[in-house]
Amino acid sequence: MSLPKTPAFDLTGKRALVTGASSGIGLGCAAALAQAGAHVVCAARRADMLEGLTDAMRAEGLSGEALVLDIADLSALQLALQGEDAFDVVLNAAGMARHASAVDTTPEDFDAVMHVNVRAAYFLSAEAAKGMIAAGKPGSIIHISSQMGHVGGIDRSVYCTSKHAVEGMVKAMAVEWGKAGIRINTICPTFVRTALTQSTFDNPERFAWIMNKIKLPRVAEVEDIMGAALFLASDASAMVTGTAMMVDAGWTAD
Repeated sequence: MSLPKTPAFDLTGKRALVTGASSGIGLGCAAALAQAGAHVVCAARRADMLEGLTDAMRAEGLSGEALVLDIADLSALQLALQGEDAFDVVLNAAGMARHASAVDTTPEDFDAVMHVNVRAAYFLSAEAAKGMIAAGKPGSIIHISSQMGHVGGIDRSVYCTSKHAVEGMVKAMAVEWGKAGIRINTICPTFVRTALTQSTFDNPERFAWIMNKIKLPRVAEVEDIMGAALFLASDASAMVTGTAMMVDAGWTAD
């Protein structure tokens, strides 16, 4: 008997773009893909943070480069993707949150969140797919969404709106691009401990709410997202498209 072999998680020879790569989940995902052998273009708005990331990658023998980019600037986004060979993997970790109750939400905050979380994500996906289709190559597009794309949350009406939109967008794009071998999925984390979320964890009331909702005995760390990113980027997930990978410690289980 010849046993089946596990599909490779190896990304050697692949080119990946990671947006929002300068910190937090994006930085972790950039590291995960580089550690699996990919050449990673690390994109974000903060040049100094990107330089620190790419220096650290090179120090560990990994392949990466920095790209200063605001993905909400569609002209710059198109130029960045059109000026490169088609990427094999595009992972979007850029995002924005402005939390307030629905009755206190301003049109300016609503537009700012939707501009980054939905509009930019939509056209990043479209530009990435255009390049893959033109090159006649398959690829994987991954968005860091949220458990809040599947449930509601305190003072998160706008954020939930944007992430529910991303989940619908991904399903439609998966249907459209599947025949071209292009897969698109989301990763939906629970609250992950980063510099941006630390204030939430420092709030005793909010921390108690989080620990009451999750089923595992700790909050998530960036490393908890890295394996999911590698799985969806690699051939190990060759039959996975149009779906959400929940990394939510059971938040949405009930």
